[in-house]
Amino acid sequence: MASEFEIIDRYFTREARGALLGIGDDCALIASMKTIAVSTDMLIAGIHFFQDDDPFLLGRKALAVNLSDMAAMGAMPRWATLALALPSAEESWLDAFSKGFMMQAERYCVDLVGGDTTRGPLAICVQIMGEVEEALALKRSGAMAGDEIWVSGTLGDAALGLAHLQKRIVLDEGDAASCLEALRNPVPRVDLGIRLAGISRCAIDLSDGFCADLGHILERSKVSAIVEADAIPLSEVVEKYRENPVAAHAILAGGDDYELCFTAPVERSEEILALGKSLSMRLTRVGKIAAGAGLTLLDAQGKAIAMEETGYEHFR
Repeated sequence: MASEFEIIDRYFTREARGALLGIGDDCALIASMKTIAVSTDMLIAGIHFFQDDDPFLLGRKALAVNLSDMAAMGAMPRWATLALALPSAEESWLDAFSKGFMMQAERYCVDLVGGDTTRGPLAICVQIMGEVEEALALKRSGAMAGDEIWVSGTLGDAALGLAHLQKRIVLDEGDAASCLEALRNPVPRVDLGIRLAGISRCAIDLSDGFCADLGHILERSKVSAIVEADAIPLSEVVEKYRENPVAAHAILAGGDDYELCFTAPVERSEEILALGKSLSMRLTRVGKIAAGAGLTLLDAQGKAIAMEETGYEHFR
C-alpha cells in the first residue's frame, strides 16, 4: 500500500509553472502584482456525492466547483491546493481521480501547489487562488436598483438528475443521461466571469439554488429583486418536466447548476447579448433589481409565487 508521500509524488506532483515553489516543501511560494482572490470548497461523500461515483468525474468536479467561484468574482484562476481524506489508498481510485483533477487543472492553467492527505471518511477539500483587478471584481454587494438580472446557461438540470438518482422523480433514459452529465460534469463559466469585468459589478455562482443565491446578492447589496419565473432559462429536458413539483423545485432551489447570475445596468444589455454570442453561451435576462428588500418571484399571470424552500443549507 502506498504511503502518504508516495501518493502525493505519484498522483499529484506536477511542475508548477506559475509558482515560485510548488509541491514538496512546507509551503508553496507564489507571487503576483494583482489582488489575490481565494476560495475554498469541501465535497463530502454522502452529502455532495455518492461513495461509488466515478472518481475521474469526481476529480474534475472537485476543481470545477472552485473554478466557478473564481468565475463569480471575475478572477483568473492560477493556483490550487488539495486536501484528501481517504478510507484507504486504493490505487485505481487515486489514478482516476488525479487524472480528472489534473485534466481540469490543465484546461484552466491552474497549478496544484500543495495540500494534504490523511486516512478518514472520504472527503475532498480544494482551495483555489486567482488574480483580479480589485476595482473590477464582481462582488455580491455590487447590485444597484435599476440593474437587470442575468443568468448564464440553463437551470435545473443537475438537481433534476440528483432527484432521479434519489428516486424522487423518474426520467426517461436519455433525459436522465443529460441531467446526470450536468450533475457530474459542471462547466465553470470562467471565461464569462473574466469578460464581465467592466460590464457587470456583481455576480454569484448558482451552487445552492437560484433563489437562495440571488438572495445573497440582495442581502449584501441591500436591494430587492423582481424575477419572472417563466424567463428562467431551461433546457429542453427540464422544460418537459417543469410542471412536476420536483422539477419546479430543481429550477428555483435545486442548486448544483454552477451557472453565473449577475447584474448589470440596462444600457449594457446589448453588450451582454453580444458577449453571449462571442462565447457561444446562452445569457438570459430574468428580472430587475429594485429598491427595498427581498425577492419577488412572479408567475406567468404576474402573481407572486410563494417559496417554502429557496435552496440548500447544510445545517437546516
